[in-house]
This record gives sequence, structure tokens and C-alpha cells, in this order.
Amino acid sequence: MAPGSLILRRMGSPLRLVPIAAMLALAGCIPGKSAKPPAPSVHALPTPKRAPKSEQVAVPAAAKVMPAWMARRVVPDAVEIPASIYVVRPGDSLGRIADRTGAAAEAIARENRISRPDTILAGQRLRIPGGRWHRVKPGETGIAIARAYGVDWSQVTAANHIEEPYILRTGQRLLLPSRAQASAMSIEQRAQAFRVDIDDLITGGEPALAANATTVAPVARPTRKLPASAAVGEPARFSGRFAWPLTGRILTRFGPIGSGRRSNGINIAAPLGTPVLAAADGVVAFVGELATYGGLILLRHGDGWITAYGHAEELLVTRGQAVKRGQIIARAGETGSATQPQLHFEIRNRRNPVDPIPYLPTPS
Repeated sequence: MAPGSLILRRMGSPLRLVPIAAMLALAGCIPGKSAKPPAPSVHALPTPKRAPKSEQVAVPAAAKVMPAWMARRVVPDAVEIPASIYVVRPGDSLGRIADRTGAAAEAIARENRISRPDTILAGQRLRIPGGRWHRVKPGETGIAIARAYGVDWSQVTAANHIEEPYILRTGQRLLLPSRAQASAMSIEQRAQAFRVDIDDLITGGEPALAANATTVAPVARPTRKLPASAAVGEPARFSGRFAWPLTGRILTRFGPIGSGRRSNGINIAAPLGTPVLAAADGVVAFVGELATYGGLILLRHGDGWITAYGHAEELLVTRGQAVKRGQIIARAGETGSATQPQLHFEIRNRRNPVDPIPYLPTPS
């Protein structure tokens, strides 16, 4: 099996190798420390629940399927404006002022310490933050917007104070690094801007919804493909417990792994094709490939909990599909940077990776 290739197959069809773009290497590092009690090297699991054939959906070859986060082409038509002072007119609202100046209403409120948008008064002088502002179009994702300008999405999320549920809205304005800042980027910074990691998928992988939409798209049935223009809904509440995704020897534990690198999860050895089980009830937020992790699935479980499953050779769920704890969602592989068949498994709480071991049952 060639390193750096993802095996994807339909049920009963021949294997197919899909090359993985080197520019999508995962950085996957978020600072932080977690307690690390001794981890078991082997654990036991009950016989996995095999989903009915109607619920086993093998992902087609990546060459034919565009990731949802890049389905909508972004035109880099941002407007760069200087910082200025605006005098509030009778009948003005922050939204109307944003339309007149080109800055985001939220940014104007932050700049002027306005906690309630209805408290502005005629004659009031407001500081308008300068910068390069992109107005979000229907279906655009944060990752695609950042790529269109050649900047790192994580910089954009920080500059715009983007928070859960990380869903952009049509008409929303995003502050981007200026043209001068983008031109001054080093080669390493430019390369980083085109890498996609798990945090990017969590914070910038969903398409923008209409400004007045109150909910995201409902969970799709396994037999119905969720449109790329629809955002994935999250379960209302976490079930409260995780289970081991498969049985095997732990190859890499959570935390520093030398040479300044850090593992955001654990790697578990497993024979090629071993069933990978959903660790808890949830909904599929992402299914596809990333360079380092090869075949990758992200599940949302509610209350900000997310699990990740990497290095899969076969992916058996679709974006937006509801899954149950113990359901087979993939098969272990040797894809991405893996040098032997295994599963990379992560648990994240509101973007932040945590050591999975304390959240998993003690092997019997």
C-alpha cells in the first residue's frame, strides 16, 4: 500500500487509490495540558454493531466528490477601508452603519464598547475600524474564504471573534489581513494558509446560512445525501459517555511526542479493515480526507463534544448522517502519514483536544 494514499471503495467494488495533496498537511496542534493517567495498551470491546446495508455508504473517490467546505467558489472582492469617525444619523442602526461604511456591525460595536445595538443615539460619534472586509455570500465557508485570499483561517477566526456554533451568515463581514500584510507573508506562512486541519474544519467548514435562518439543516437520512450548501445540525445534548472505537495496542498517546510536535489524540494499532465504531451517539460533521490523517471522519455529539477518526481505508457514513454509539462508521487503514494500519482517535471539547483516556471506560 502506497504511503500518502487514501483507499476508498464502494461496497462490493474494487479498491481505488486516491492521491492526497501534500499542501493539505495537518498541523493539528493546540497548546494546553491535560492530566494523563496510565493508558491501557490493550482493551476489550463487545461485538460491534454492523449497520444495515442501507446505512453503509462508502464515500466515492475524492477526485469525483468536492469537499463541502469548498463547494461554493469564493470571489476575493473584499473592500479595504481606512479607519474613520462616523456621526450617527436619526434612524441609524449598527447594520445600516455597517452598510454605509463597509465595516462589520459586530466590529463597530466592539470598537465602541456598545453592548446593546439599540443604544446608539443620533449625533453620537463612532469609531469605524479600518481594514479589508469581505462580505459573506450564500454557501461560502470560512476555509474557502481564507484560501481565496491566501491567508490562514485561524487568523480570521481570531480577528473576528468567531464563536460557537461557528456558522457564518450571508451578508456578514469578515476582517481579513490587509493586502500589505498578505504580501509580507513568508513562504512558511503562505504554505500554512493552504493547510487544513481539524480545527479549521470545526470552525470554518460549514456553509454560510441566510441571515435570518434560526436553525441549521436537519440531520440527513443515510440514504439521502445532504447538500453541500446545507449546514450540519448538532445533537441538542451529549449522551454523557464515550466508548472505545476499536480494540488494539496504543501506539501514540496524547500530548508531546518529541521534536516540538504534539499529538491531539491517541493512535491505536489495528489490522487492516478492522471496524471503527462511533464512540458516542452523534452526527457526521465531516467525511473525507486530509493529508496527514488520510480518511477522516468528524462526529458532533452535542454540548460542544466532537470526536475524530483518522487513517481510515474505508468510510461508511455520509455528511449529516445520524449515528449511534457502537455503529460501524469506517474501517481502519494505513492512509495519510500512517506507516502501519491504525486508527487516530481524538476527543475535543469546544475545539480543544483533550486526552481521550480519562473519558473512556476502563478495560475489563
